[in-house]
Amino acid sequence: MSIFTPTNQIRLTNVAVVRTRRAGKRFEIACYRNKVMGWRSGAEKDIDEVLQTNTVFVNVSKGQVAKKEDLLKAFGTDDQTEICKTILTKGELQVSDKERHTQLEQMFRDIATIVAEKCVNPETKRPYTVILIERAMKDIHYSVKPNKSTKQQALEVIRQLKETMQIERAHMRLRFILPAKEGKKLKEKLKPLIKVIESEDFDEQLEIVCLIDPGCFREIDELIRCETKGKGSLEVLSLKDVEEGDEKFE
Repeated sequence: MSIFTPTNQIRLTNVAVVRTRRAGKRFEIACYRNKVMGWRSGAEKDIDEVLQTNTVFVNVSKGQVAKKEDLLKAFGTDDQTEICKTILTKGELQVSDKERHTQLEQMFRDIATIVAEKCVNPETKRPYTVILIERAMKDIHYSVKPNKSTKQQALEVIRQLKETMQIERAHMRLRFILPAKEGKKLKEKLKPLIKVIESEDFDEQLEIVCLIDPGCFREIDELIRCETKGKGSLEVLSLKDVEEGDEKFE
């Protein structure tokens, strides 16, 4: 017995669907489970590892493929791979309530872990435990955003937690060695980016050991390279300036 299968239908199994609406029509793509969030966070960069097929559908479960004219009208192109990337980034991941709950719980823990790794109590310089950060996030009623990376959300959580508790990014300890000619002038430009100067030695060249906010590292690195024409050096002595032991709420 032969079964007629329309040529514009593709059957897929064990699939995670990402959906969007454009120009009044629904478009869907078929992805592998657990890969969508990896793509959105930047952990997965190979589109072929995420998509089951680089075909755009109007209905994945029925295997109905989108028409070329509808794609052109909605996306301005009929390049299926590029359209898949757009839907993958901006579309809504279709998951069951149980899957969504599990996924959000995991993201909540991941965000708390990143915050705990990056931050300290500024008074004691001691890090907070992940459990304590999770409790603090619940206290401020932080709501996980499934379409944003955990790293982006961790930075947002840090900003919000600063309003209710003593917390800040752990400082990085750096050593600069600057040529004598540019040293004093460059030091004045670097000052606003430095939190604490721990030591300073000026002989044939200027050597400074200091603490900075990690967010300023790239700007400092570029400033030293550009101003000294590559003659200055920058060394990371420690990524986090912390005291031993975990911080606890009394």
